[in-house]
Amino acid sequence: MTDGDREAREHLVALLQAYADEAGRLGQAFAAGQGLHRTDAQALLAVLRAERAGAALTPGRLGEEVGLSSGATTAAVDRLERLGHLHRVRDDVDRRRVTLHHDPAGADVGRAWFGPLAARLDAVVADYSPDELALVTRFLAGVVDAVARHREDMAGAATAEGGRP
Repeated sequence: MTDGDREAREHLVALLQAYADEAGRLGQAFAAGQGLHRTDAQALLAVLRAERAGAALTPGRLGEEVGLSSGATTAAVDRLERLGHLHRVRDDVDRRRVTLHHDPAGADVGRAWFGPLAARLDAVVADYSPDELALVTRFLAGVVDAVARHREDMAGAATAEGGRP
């Protein structure tokens, strides 16, 4: 690997870190602007993503997604329900099963916050050809997978050691 290649890779990693920082700050600003705990905002976004994918979350699955205990998940769902962001629905077949669904008011809040960002991202994406977008998509999918696997490995290591890695 040449020095130029190394520098290009280091710059790319620095940009990914800067993106992660900005996305984290945006999430914090969204939560603060809505009077939500940071984990409540993460929970709301997880419910919205799951519904968009056609698979509503149960509270237990939501806790796994966001990394909350059962009690903390219940408290977050209670707060989000009280604020009109989501609601619980009992399964018609198995009345013990509950799924979580966003309320239109919660979706409106998300659109108001993230709609302008979507427009900005659309403008960025418009500058790329389909082949370039395919390459970027493959790259980002690999990055997301690598980060998720690392997080899982570190959580597993922490559990095995009885604490933090």
